[in-house]
Amino acid sequence: MMHRIRIAPAVRAFLGAAVAAAGMAVLAPVAQAAGLKIGFSQVTLQSPFYVQLKEGAEAAARAGGDELILLDANGDVNKQNNDIQDLLTRKVDVLIINPVNPDAVRPALAAAKRNGVPVITVDRSVNGDGPTAHLGRDNLKMGRVVGEAVLAELKKKGLSRGKVIEIQGDAGGTVMAARRDGFHAALKKSGFKIVAGPYAEYTRANAVTAMQDLLQAHPDVNLVYAHNDDMAMGALKVLTEAGKKDVYVAGVDGLSEALASMSSGGQYLATALNDPRYLGDMAVQTAREIRAGKKVPAFVDAGTRAVTRANVAEFKRTGLFAEYRPAVFK
Repeated sequence: MMHRIRIAPAVRAFLGAAVAAAGMAVLAPVAQAAGLKIGFSQVTLQSPFYVQLKEGAEAAARAGGDELILLDANGDVNKQNNDIQDLLTRKVDVLIINPVNPDAVRPALAAAKRNGVPVITVDRSVNGDGPTAHLGRDNLKMGRVVGEAVLAELKKKGLSRGKVIEIQGDAGGTVMAARRDGFHAALKKSGFKIVAGPYAEYTRANAVTAMQDLLQAHPDVNLVYAHNDDMAMGALKVLTEAGKKDVYVAGVDGLSEALASMSSGGQYLATALNDPRYLGDMAVQTAREIRAGKKVPAFVDAGTRAVTRANVAEFKRTGLFAEYRPAVFK
């Protein structure tokens, strides 16, 4: 997902066998899976979310005695394709890709297949076949659970209809579309009308600018839903400055700052957990499972939960993002 969060002054055998009907990828066992050379092509490091994902992968690799080679595409799909060719030249055992674009990275996937290197996509998926597994979270579910939580919270406040402004992530992004569609599904039969805001690229500064214009155009707004918490915090800043204490906010990702705002009893109503360090950890664990010849689901779900004022105290939030680390591999 393209989380370009900017906090204000704060994924040698490729899948040559078949894919089982249950969606399980099976690779021929290797003698042992320790000491792997893992290549990681990251979409960008201009984001605390992706820096945290990188750090989680690095920590897991160090703990298991693996070598992790990470290259930053800096949001450029041509650079990402070149980076992946570089990693294949270095003869990595497994390739982890956080794709810039769900389609444009196809040449890199074809190159990995020719070289017999299994591919794991992390956080952001690609369209069509190619990867041995995708590791991430159900973004459709995240949008839906946030929508359901928002409806429940607004009902407590006596609101059953009104206007919702949606600040969107990146145009054409799979994460953006899923978080949008899940939220819309939750509100479909409600009395709330959703007004589509601009694509703010998951950045707080862009969301601030967008919210300033949106508030002028829609002064009767009741709720702002943003595709990540950082944009939601940007919207909240504008609302606070405008004295709009009766307009509520919700986001996605479980940013600790958002949970802190929620626990204070303010205007922040809900988010969904998306611990990036755990995604990095699980990407390396998934690479080990594959190289050990174990069965890995086509979609490795790292899990999520909705957070509201009712359960916000349950989650540790000493880092930038709240922790949520359910067991994935038994």
